[in-house]
Amino acid sequence: MGHKLSHQDAELYRRVDEVLHYIWDPIGICDEPHARDEYHSYVQRVFSMLKSSKDSKAISDYLVEIAHDQMGLTSSRKRAERAAEILLKYKHKILEAS
Repeated sequence: MGHKLSHQDAELYRRVDEVLHYIWDPIGICDEPHARDEYHSYVQRVFSMLKSSKDSKAISDYLVEIAHDQMGLTSSRKRAERAAEILLKYKHKILEAS
C-alpha cells in the first residue's frame, strides 16, 4: 500500500488478510504461525475488488482462480464462496459503523 489508509480501509484490509488466512486457506496452513504471511500477496487485489463493489461471485471466482492457476490446487469453490460472503459482510459492517 503506497499511502495511508483511512481507518475504515485499514480495518477492511486487515479483515481481508484474516479471512484469506483463516477461512479461505486453500493449502491448509491456518494453524501454522510461521505461515501467517502465506496469502499476503493476494490481499491487495481482494481489498481492491471489495472497494470497487465487486460481488461475492467475482471475488470467489478470483480465489478459485488463484488456488487453481497459481497454486495448482483443486480449490473448494464452497470455501471461496464462504470467504467472499464473509468479506462482504465485513465491508457492510465497517461502512455501517462509520
